[in-house]
Amino acid sequence: QVQLVESGGGLVQPGGSLRLSCAASGFTFSTEAMRWFRQAPGNAREFVATITSTRSITNYADSVKGRFTISRDNTKNTLYLQMNNLKPEDTGVYYCNVNLWTKSGPNDYWGQGTQVTVSS
Repeated sequence: QVQLVESGGGLVQPGGSLRLSCAASGFTFSTEAMRWFRQAPGNAREFVATITSTRSITNYADSVKGRFTISRDNTKNTLYLQMNNLKPEDTGVYYCNVNLWTKSGPNDYWGQGTQVTVSS
C-alpha cells in the first residue's frame, strides 16, 4: 500500500533552517509529481511546493518563494523540502502528498506529518 513518512521537523529560531524528508513506498515514485502542504493550528491545509516527476520542474506558494527548495531523489524514493530563513508564520505540521489514479478515480495520499515550530 501507499506509504509516505515525513521526518526532519523540530523547533528552530527565526532565521534558521530545517530540511524535511518524505520517504515514499507502495507506488512508482519516479513517475509521480509530489507536493508539500502545511497546516497551522486553526487554519486549513495549504499548498507549499510541488515538483514534477522526471524533469523536476518546481512551483512554490508565494509565501515561501526564495526561501524553500523542493527536491527529490528518485533513486531513494525520497522527497525533500529545504527551508531557509524560517519565520514564525512557517510554524505548522508539514505533509507530503501524492495524487494517484485508482480504480475509483484520483486519490490523494498523505503522510502523518512532521511538526515545524519557529520560535525564539
